[in-house]
Amino acid sequence: MKILLCGSDGQLGSDCADVLRPTNEVLPVDLEELDITDPADVDTMVRQYNPDIILNCAAYTSVDDCETKKSLSWSVNAEGPGHLAVTAKNHGAQLIHISTDYVFSGKKTLPEPYTEEDEPGPLSYYGKTKFAGEEAVRKTIDSHMIVRTAWLYGLQGHNFLKTMLRLALRNPHKVIRVVHDQFGSPTWSYRLALQIKKLIAVRGRGTYHATSEGFCTWYEMASFFLEKMRVPHSVIPCTTKEYPTPAIRPKNSILENRRLRAAGIDIMPRWEDDLNEFVSTHREHLINEVKREK
Repeated sequence: MKILLCGSDGQLGSDCADVLRPTNEVLPVDLEELDITDPADVDTMVRQYNPDIILNCAAYTSVDDCETKKSLSWSVNAEGPGHLAVTAKNHGAQLIHISTDYVFSGKKTLPEPYTEEDEPGPLSYYGKTKFAGEEAVRKTIDSHMIVRTAWLYGLQGHNFLKTMLRLALRNPHKVIRVVHDQFGSPTWSYRLALQIKKLIAVRGRGTYHATSEGFCTWYEMASFFLEKMRVPHSVIPCTTKEYPTPAIRPKNSILENRRLRAAGIDIMPRWEDDLNEFVSTHREHLINEVKREK
């Protein structure tokens, strides 16, 4: 299978490249090689490479910055997937597009999860752009998969866990306040890449949720991670109201992998098990990365 992988330098993109390369011909491209906001650039790349699948991991994911950099976030998250969808359709390729829990309002009663059939209602501009990207894909090309995930962490790029580790290592006596009234499912980007590989193998179609099983708060996630990392820390819980941000976050970001489970292809473990494996595998690398930043 020939796969054009957009956003290959990012957290999920880099793991998808590693997971998919052994059994597929993968062309990894990032912004320097392909600007998905430029339809001519997209068409030229797809015509030259002629992929069977376009996997879009490219996105503008700085949630708070999206509130002020609206033009940029709209062009990348909403218009970009539309350009990929048009070109994929014209060239007979399938499009796999990665989306997010932020397309939902988070107002569903806890701990009831969101399923693929639930109506989106994004609160933040980031969520609105991502939902618009989903809709552009759905309306343009039948041969598509939209994979929604949440609370992603991994070895590459920036994420919440790396921020917590950086704060703890640089000042172990400083009290770190972390939100304890938002709920979601921490998901390892490597495991999600394996799930995407499984979906490709079974020729999945439509919208899927793909997160780790179980749920926690940001505070519980940070505490669990730093304890497993064996790093001195002082983390205390706080409310969303006590830690305001420019973008409104969903209170309930719990997704249910209903379609994956129904198809018998859900390979996502509990979040604690995956986070424990992530730390066991990458603890030294993560600590050295923070030390190199000094």
